[in-house]
Amino acid sequence: DETTNNRMELRAVIEALKEIKEGREVHVYSDSSYIINGMKSWIDDWKKRGWKTSSNKPVSNKDLWLKLDNLSSKFNIKFKKVKGHSGDEYNEKADSLA
Repeated sequence: DETTNNRMELRAVIEALKEIKEGREVHVYSDSSYIINGMKSWIDDWKKRGWKTSSNKPVSNKDLWLKLDNLSSKFNIKFKKVKGHSGDEYNEKADSLA
């Protein structure tokens, strides 16, 4: 299994959501533009295009995006971008655990 920063960001959100009771309101804060843009801007278009990007290439990490999309549908979920390395307490904690 390939290990990249984007795959690890996706896995982190997936694993966190697995621990939360379905139906809850969830706020995901991330410094990953890949996660935030993927869930807020890109994923609906990818699905409409059969998991192809706007340049008609296969979506990278489709396996994990599918898992995240499926899990996200079980919550009232909001994704919010935070600036990395800006002193945000929880972002710094997440970085220290990575």
